[in-house]
Amino acid sequence: MKKSMLLNSKISSVIASMGHTDSITIADAGLPIPDVVERIDLAVSKGIPSFKDVLAAVLDELCIEKVVFAEEIRNENSEGLDEIQNMLVQYEKTTGFKPAMSFIPHEDFKKLTAESKAVIRTGEVLPYANIILYSGVTF
Repeated sequence: MKKSMLLNSKISSVIASMGHTDSITIADAGLPIPDVVERIDLAVSKGIPSFKDVLAAVLDELCIEKVVFAEEIRNENSEGLDEIQNMLVQYEKTTGFKPAMSFIPHEDFKKLTAESKAVIRTGEVLPYANIILYSGVTF
């Protein structure tokens, strides 16, 4: 059995297959997922699992170089954005890697998810609780 936090075999497999600059998206319950992308649907009910819990597990496994948000999160879910940014600060403290952050319009964000290796759907119902994580390298 794996010793790390992330136990989901589909998510582990996607992360293991990622190369430098490949991306994976963690999404709220409502984000449309393009048919061309692997869907890893974890949603059980409203809020379960939470976006934050899934992000924490993925951050434990993946070297992150860059993250992308929908710019609407700034106004529609600023508390959620603060929590995510705090998680990224902790990520930097524990790994030494500081991911670059960018914000794009939500419509562009949705299009960009089509380039992800997978989209992980959570049960999160807070608005714009979505992030695209770009893989870095550990060397």
